[in-house]
Amino acid sequence: MITPADEALLRRAIAVAAHAVALGDAPYGSLLAGPDGTVLAEAHNTVRRDDDITAHPELKLARWAARELDPETAARTTLYTSCQPCGMCDGGIARSGLGRVVYALSTEQLVALNPASGAWPTVPHDGPALHDEARAPVAAYYRPTR
Repeated sequence: MITPADEALLRRAIAVAAHAVALGDAPYGSLLAGPDGTVLAEAHNTVRRDDDITAHPELKLARWAARELDPETAARTTLYTSCQPCGMCDGGIARSGLGRVVYALSTEQLVALNPASGAWPTVPHDGPALHDEARAPVAAYYRPTR
């Protein structure tokens, strides 16, 4: 359920997106708020500027949280973002341990505004293969120490 406090922080994320456009960057903005609603960090999309396909604001903030916050604090944060996170960002958000995401535009609404944003190809995957060879370094890494 989205509260009036969520809406205020979501408006700030939208303002970050608008500022990104003013800077010549793509129109996506996000912020990470602590449990009390205090803004901990903000970011906007710099994919073109940085020549980095991973420079989405949601992923930048997920990486920041993983570096800067203890797991208990991260679990009580909320990421506010101007558009629904993509699959890449969703993975980073989950692994960083953030507690919640609130977004303005859904993926479907974004694609309606910019059809090219939904035109990513499907990449075929083959596997699993070479199980015994691949498991050796993984098993060695996770082997319990005594």
